[in-house]
Formats: sequence, structure tokens, C-alpha cells
Amino acid sequence: MSSKYRSSATLISLNQAVGTVLAHDITEIRPGQFKGPAFKKGHIITEEDLPHLSRVGKEHLFVLHLEPGEIHEDDAAIKPCAALAGPGVVFDHNPSEGKISLKVAHPGLLKVNVNALTEVNLVPDICCSSRHNNTLVEKGDIVAAARAIPLVIDEQTLNDAVKVAEDAGGIFSVKPFSSPKTGLIITGNEVYNGIIEDKFAPIIKKKLQSFRCEIEGIIFAPDKKVEIIRAIKTLLQQGAGLILVAGGMTVDPDDITKMAINDTGATDVVYGTPVLPGAMFLYGRFGTVPVMGLPACVLFYRATIFDLILPRVLAGEIITRNDLASMAHGGLCLDCDKCRYPVCPFGK
Repeated sequence: MSSKYRSSATLISLNQAVGTVLAHDITEIRPGQFKGPAFKKGHIITEEDLPHLSRVGKEHLFVLHLEPGEIHEDDAAIKPCAALAGPGVVFDHNPSEGKISLKVAHPGLLKVNVNALTEVNLVPDICCSSRHNNTLVEKGDIVAAARAIPLVIDEQTLNDAVKVAEDAGGIFSVKPFSSPKTGLIITGNEVYNGIIEDKFAPIIKKKLQSFRCEIEGIIFAPDKKVEIIRAIKTLLQQGAGLILVAGGMTVDPDDITKMAINDTGATDVVYGTPVLPGAMFLYGRFGTVPVMGLPACVLFYRATIFDLILPRVLAGEIITRNDLASMAHGGLCLDCDKCRYPVCPFGK
């Protein structure tokens, strides 16, 4: 439904202005101190504004008269935001030039219902923009902003946008991160036998620490399925809430990590992704305990599929084949000379 404005601008005396809406900016000049708008178009005149208006030489004002069914942009911004904001998202009820910003209530993973957001923006005269889905956010970060585009909006149009957000149960939310006891298994005969030094553990430990998540135990295992199975069972018995298995994820015949994870009883196993680097990544679960098989690319790239999936796992999400398939769009790392992740297109 498109807005059809019946409001009009009328010249009135200052003593009649309280409660009316300015139809234009009012400039104030204080020589050597200030030059700019004292009051902006759309401002609702209050009793306290009258002395200030007199000081800038105003005896009459052009104001808007709102007809029934018309809503001022400031009021029009509040109602949608209440519907847009889900768990972990808050907003200030004081709009600035008709715009309200939605902010993060606690650190976590930003979730955006992209389809519902698109539907909201298909409603005429409504604007809502946001950060990307699955973005890591901190308390106080702005994640979205919403406003009515015109100064005055039709009430039914506004209600149409609100209904979309309400039907979606909110469009923006923030999932908090957990900090599970994490067990790490490093596979490979060359590391197990001390021929080469392990490089996985320091990298993985650093990534986990950024989520306040510590490695509780590290087990080195040779390329023997029975040994990897024993290591997995040991970590589960020790109460691990997350298991990472590094190495042995290639297609070589002696890389049997995937077989070991399957034979230990993992369910919902998904092997292979359309994300580069990270094609040979594995995800599955032992009951409620997630397991991730990490390919060698974790050693050589600052950002891989592991960096994209780890926050989602720590936010309590169960990863499916469809989740991984949808990451094809944006899943190609550009391998820049200087990595700027996460300020880049990778994973978005």
C-alpha cells in the first residue's frame, strides 16, 4: 500500500505552534559561535521551544497538520523497532531525524532473518538496513537502523511493515556464546612420532581464546582408526563439550579421521563444504557434543571455514548440509596479500 498524504503546510502564529510539526528547518546564527539548524524539519514544537524560537526572530511558522491515519516519522520509527528487535537486541525510544538504531544487549552472534528483512523493505516508505547475518558483535554495537522515509507516513503502511516483523517473531537477535570444555585431537604419524612439530594446537588455542573457550586436553594420535576412536572416547568420558580433530581430512587412503569419527557413533555428519579454504571440513555430533574435523588449511590461512562455523557452534546452532551449501555465496576467500578478515567479503 502506498502512502497518500493529506497533510498540508500552514502559516500560524508562534503562540499556536505547540504540538504542531515544523515543515522546514529553522536556521540559527550566533556570530563567531554557531551557524546551523536550531530546529529541523519534522520537529514537534513544545512549550519549552517557544522562547528559543522567539530569540531566532520567529513570530510565525509553517507547520504540518496531520490528518487521521497519518503518523509523524519519529513516531513511525518506534513501532517497527519494537517488532524488529528480538532477544539480545535493544533500542533507544528517542529517534534522531526519524531514525532509530538497534543495538546489542550482550556479546554474541548476530542473527538476521534475511527473508523477513527483505519483505519489510518491500513495504513502501519503510527503510531498515542491517549488518550481515552471523556477524560477531559486542555489547553496544549498532546492528540495524530503521526509519520511515517520508516525514509523514500512512498508518496502514506502517502496520503492514510491523506485521511482517511480528509474524517473523522479530528480525534481529543475538545469541550468546557458550564456553564448553574443549578437547583437541591432533592426528598424523609424522607428528605422533616426533618427526615434525605440531602447528595446529597454538593456532586453534588462539582462536578459541577469543571466545573465552579453553582447551582442556590435547591428545596426539597416529593414523590408526582404533587410536583416533580411543582418543575421542577418552575426551567424551572426560566431559568434553566440544571436540576438534585436526589433520587427516584429505582424500588420501591413509587419512582415516572421517572414518574414525563415523565409527565412534557420530550423527548428522556432514563432510565437505563449498567454502574455500575449507572444502574438506567435517561437522557432526556425539549426542549433544559437536565434533569438527579440521583440514590442513587452518594452518595456512588466517580465515577458513573453521572461523565461520566455530561462532555458530558456540552459539548453540546445529549445522546442516543446507547451512554449509548456503555458504557457497561469499565462501570464496580472495587470498589477499594482507588479510583483513573479518572486514572483507569472506563468509558474507
